[in-house]
Amino acid sequence: MKFSFEQGIAAGIAGLVATALVAGVLLVDHGAMAAPATATASAPVQALPAPAGDAAFSDDATHASVVFAGGCFWGVQGVFQHVKGVSNAVAGYAGGSAADARYERVSSGRTGHAEAVKVDYDPRQVSYGQLLQVFFSVAHDPTQLNYQGPDHGSQYRSAIFSDDARQLAASRAYISQLGQAGSYRGPIVTQVASGQRFYPAESYHQNYMANYPQAAYIRYYDAPKLAALGRQFPALYRRQASLVPMR
Repeated sequence: MKFSFEQGIAAGIAGLVATALVAGVLLVDHGAMAAPATATASAPVQALPAPAGDAAFSDDATHASVVFAGGCFWGVQGVFQHVKGVSNAVAGYAGGSAADARYERVSSGRTGHAEAVKVDYDPRQVSYGQLLQVFFSVAHDPTQLNYQGPDHGSQYRSAIFSDDARQLAASRAYISQLGQAGSYRGPIVTQVASGQRFYPAESYHQNYMANYPQAAYIRYYDAPKLAALGRQFPALYRRQASLVPMR
């Protein structure tokens, strides 16, 4: 998605951005034209059943992590930053090498990386099953293969990355549960994988929804997801976002 500084380029590179803007340069490419600033859109919210059986394992640990990929990481991060029990949600890349974990390379769609979000959470406050329910219902559409909304390419694929055997089993069980329930018109294409290192994205991608709520892309594609979180999961919704600490 191409944006000018007024539409939401990170404050950390504001000086460079301002110079580029004068020259008419567009600095952030998310693979699609910006939606009209006055447009609105409804998130593709699904009323999904709560995880059952193996999908709803109980964990009494004080801390756990999982990596979710579901299209542009701005919106996925923004949703999970508002979930109670999530202590941190970091935008980044997973599925490729360290050498390719840079935005300009990932955007090519040829690195193996997906735009992803590492979610740190307290299982005593929010269960893994609840995170799955949020991920599959309001954070993205798991039936879209190698794209999400206006953004196309394998870097926008639906995926769950984890090295926790219980999380992997729960993810597969919930996908099976949703499939058997006929929750979607099409098949779920979410990749479930382990052994993939997560690499944090550049600072200007962090807290993007919180920092630039008036950006056209955020207003049209991501703000409806956050509104849906509040409507569908009021007990989990936290008004104040848990932002990534910035140096």
